[in-house]
Amino acid sequence: MAHIVILGGGIGGVSAAYEIKAELRKGDTLTLISANPYFQFTPSNPWVGVGWRSKADITLDLEELMKKRKINFIPQAALRVHPDHNIVELVNGEQVQYDILVIATGPELAFDEVPGLGPINGYTHSVCTVEHALTAHAAWEEFCKNPGPIAVGAAQGASCYGPAYEHAMIMDTDLRRRKIRDKVPMTFVTAEPYIGHLGLGGVGDTKGLLESKLRHRNIKWITNARIEQVNPDMMHVTEVGHDGNPFRQHEVPFKFSMILPAFRGVAAVRELDGVSNPRGFIIVDAKQKNPKYPNIYSVGVCIAIAPLEATPVA
Repeated sequence: MAHIVILGGGIGGVSAAYEIKAELRKGDTLTLISANPYFQFTPSNPWVGVGWRSKADITLDLEELMKKRKINFIPQAALRVHPDHNIVELVNGEQVQYDILVIATGPELAFDEVPGLGPINGYTHSVCTVEHALTAHAAWEEFCKNPGPIAVGAAQGASCYGPAYEHAMIMDTDLRRRKIRDKVPMTFVTAEPYIGHLGLGGVGDTKGLLESKLRHRNIKWITNARIEQVNPDMMHVTEVGHDGNPFRQHEVPFKFSMILPAFRGVAAVRELDGVSNPRGFIIVDAKQKNPKYPNIYSVGVCIAIAPLEATPVA
């Protein structure tokens, strides 16, 4: 009978595990592989970034969850998927054979594509993972003792813009509660061609709604923005015109910054012919199935979705 392997223990992977478990035949087996030993509810990470939630509030132990449902669990990161041999190779050297594979890894965060970006080798923070959000919170508390300007937003190549708007408004609210908002100029920096585009060409009247919200909260913005480099207290940004050519240069000062990075596929699946696109995202059809390897499926942020329209900045 079939051995079904799910790669990734996030919202997509855990949901797939629960749904597939309910459909298993007698003799089928199901294994979840995750680089993290915990499930994190990623949409709550912006709240962790200002201390409104803790890690314990938004995480669950994956081993315990899977044990309750009699799903095999391997807490290891994947090193490489070998689709011609139906094998997932893990970083500890173990090889897991599969009959059906569901790739639900989420993205790799491409901080390295902008010099100075990111919480590890750069000068900006992130709320893409709970660990990054915890680091951001520690820096946030220090910032609030001696506030100054904030730069917040999403870099070129980013695939998800909602959390940037959320975190901007969450920081604004937290600063007002602390009665220090008047000491903090805020600038929203985004690759979107207009506020509220969201990478989706807008949703309803998101342009008007979000522009109004930012104005009401006294948050300035730069759209069609390409972040060239981040220094310890200054962000160098090129504003691109609608023709795609540089239009204006901005130097955005900051004492605290949260910038969402570009996404790409994880290393375990990048450069797999017929499986992933040049950016490393998994190619699927309308049924989430890979056209070249019909026993591979994919769900979530790791799948390849073509942009709905061309924009001056990717």
